[in-house]
Amino acid sequence: MNNEIDKTRRLILQGAAVVALAGIGVRFGLTQALAAAANDKYPEEAFKQKSGDDAIKSLYGKTAETSDKVKLDAPEIAENGAVVPISVSSSLPDVTSISILVTENPFTLAASYKIPEGTMASVSNRLKMAKTSNVIAIVEAGGKLYSASKEVKVTVGGCGG
Repeated sequence: MNNEIDKTRRLILQGAAVVALAGIGVRFGLTQALAAAANDKYPEEAFKQKSGDDAIKSLYGKTAETSDKVKLDAPEIAENGAVVPISVSSSLPDVTSISILVTENPFTLAASYKIPEGTMASVSNRLKMAKTSNVIAIVEAGGKLYSASKEVKVTVGGCGG
């Protein structure tokens, strides 16, 4: 009887050791992925720019061309500028980033996303808008920049208005 208990105990301990080692391996892999993502340079200068052209230049170093393959979904009228829902998607191949700019905000660049390879190029956010403004979506795909824009009328101020 004691022999059977010892065998069962050993089997449970071996199984626990295998699970623990597998967990350490998974954790190490996730840690490496998170560290790699953290090493991407945060575009601090781009977020400090006050004009759309300066923010785009600081972020990408080039200009964008208008494209119907960039879909910007934003309300025509935002009843509350503190929470304006915006979504951007693109059918362009090889999308590597998507950025959203609000031209009349104190700092124009509102959001910038890196799009991992093989991921659907679609983002959404709730932005704060100071007043009625053009919202510009910039999509980087295949080394080029593409854009779409839409005017959003704000009825209640979001950035201190």
